[in-house]
Amino acid sequence: MQLKTPKNSDKYFWTTHSVFKMRQYGLSEQKVRSVIRNFDRKEEGIVKNTVAVMQPVSPKIVDGKKTWKKELWVMYQSKGKKQKLKVKDNLIKNNQIKIISTWRYPGISPERDPIPEEILQELSEL
Repeated sequence: MQLKTPKNSDKYFWTTHSVFKMRQYGLSEQKVRSVIRNFDRKEEGIVKNTVAVMQPVSPKIVDGKKTWKKELWVMYQSKGKKQKLKVKDNLIKNNQIKIISTWRYPGISPERDPIPEEILQELSEL
């Protein structure tokens, strides 16, 4: 199944890395936006001025405790500045959310260090 490439809008700016990762993990634009709006956990991102949010995949309640086996993560940067930033011939507009990366985490990630080493390595190469 081939996923539709997300288009930049007034609200979201999609990096090529995030689009690549969406295809790799089979995530749709709607699912990524859903994780941003309805997250279960929020962490400070490893890149300056970024946020990583998580939504569990298929959570179940066992003995009154919420459990799951996979997580979806989205790292983004919120642009609330009055100036426009130029990124590869595209302008990031005011109050636009720049989606930097997306990934699936197998299991339950430890708090305060949710980003897998593989993703950290790819981001450092950008």
